[in-house]
Amino acid sequence: MSDAIKVGFVPLASAARGILVVFCDDALKVGPATAKALGGASELVKRAAGAGSFKGKSGAALDILAPEGLKAERLIVIGTGKTSSLKGNDFLKFGGMAASKLKAGSASMTIMAELPDGAMNTEQAVAIASGLRLRAYKFDRYKTKKKDGEEGALRADVSLAVGDATAAKKAFASAGAVVDGVIIARDLVNEPPNVLYPEEFARRAGQLRKLGVKIEVLDVKSMQKLGMGALLGVGQGSARPSRTVIMRWDGGKKGEAPVAFVGKGVCFDTGGISIKPAGSMEDMKGDMGGAACVVGLMHALAARKAKVNVVGAIGLVENMPDGNAQRPGDIVTSMSGQTIEIINTDAEGRLVLADVLWYVAKKTKPKFMVDLATLTGAIVVALGTDHAGMFSNNDELAERLLAAGIESGEKVWRLPLGPEYDKLIDSQFADMKNTGGRHGGSITAAQFLQRFVDGTPWAHLDIAGTAMGAPKTDINQSWGSGYGVRLLDRLVADHYERK
Repeated sequence: MSDAIKVGFVPLASAARGILVVFCDDALKVGPATAKALGGASELVKRAAGAGSFKGKSGAALDILAPEGLKAERLIVIGTGKTSSLKGNDFLKFGGMAASKLKAGSASMTIMAELPDGAMNTEQAVAIASGLRLRAYKFDRYKTKKKDGEEGALRADVSLAVGDATAAKKAFASAGAVVDGVIIARDLVNEPPNVLYPEEFARRAGQLRKLGVKIEVLDVKSMQKLGMGALLGVGQGSARPSRTVIMRWDGGKKGEAPVAFVGKGVCFDTGGISIKPAGSMEDMKGDMGGAACVVGLMHALAARKAKVNVVGAIGLVENMPDGNAQRPGDIVTSMSGQTIEIINTDAEGRLVLADVLWYVAKKTKPKFMVDLATLTGAIVVALGTDHAGMFSNNDELAERLLAAGIESGEKVWRLPLGPEYDKLIDSQFADMKNTGGRHGGSITAAQFLQRFVDGTPWAHLDIAGTAMGAPKTDINQSWGSGYGVRLLDRLVADHYERK
């Protein structure tokens, strides 16, 4: 796991080390402990703010080197804007901004977790700590040399000066587990496809056993016995055999129905016989972003000992175009018994999910299922990269996901389902076809999946625009974002976990 920053919590009155980070509002006002720590340097801040037109707006920063009157080597003042308008996600951003000021090499930093009216509460301080770690993530394990201008490794020791260090440490034990889950998901998405193929992905998911997660790996023979012809059809052209991994965390009451999360894990997608254009095909190493999220989420829930029963299931395949590959015109039989005419072999993720969704619905009988998939380019056209597309057969689940998205900052936007769209995937030769054409492409993909949930409350998240290659943010500078881990952890914590 790549983690460049160690975060600790100390009392507000502790002496600052290395870089000192403080917060001020849009009137340049700081808290009492911060004012005491700054001492005579408060006047320096005012002069520097005037010279640099710094007005304490949210997200603005003032960086003072070798500040006179302070032992700190640098003083960084981060503006919060009007404190009455602050939300939880703002503190994640502040932590990310602080991390952005760290340079390669070893460093120490002290952050005064205080607003003008006093110490930040525990949740706010922990959000800063999470933002620090998320921003500092970097995937460079395969680089043996650094080019001019490239930064080397960062190793930072950060102390958050807080009102209640004991409470913050306890709270960050859980929040840090969620950050770990995001980092795991990012690592998986960023790995090259020659390293992370279905068997290796399954092996890495198996490492969750150390946290008490029960792992079952279905090989090709097992899936053939189950009749998972839709999933197996996708992988039959690859030299790498397909796998399905079922993960179970039993943190709730014995016998209580679990909540379930299903991830698309196409470890590389050439498009198969309906081959993709060469340009940017390398990005298709990230077509397993849904499965990466599910593994990261299961880590987060198990590591923080979530009081809920959870099933995580991922279908792992490679979509390759050899002489044994699936052809347009083929008809496959899914585990549900429904038959599918293959129109386009590049509409493969829904075939993988079809069998895994049916397996989870029938074998575990969950309270609900949420699947995540980098499923369609159409969702990027519709929503860009700020929202994942959400489709659901259950209004309550959809509303809870919308709320969790706002709270976590991993936003979703609901799109419609309906029989009018369903007609577009009816086939004259089989029960359905695997694509309904260009119009409403994300919707017809969701309509396809809905045929395999067996009436279970369900939501489908199309994360093609958010899981990989999305614009960099204050808390993510990585190609793989780890999208979905924080969203779904919040969903579970807010609505399904025993308090």
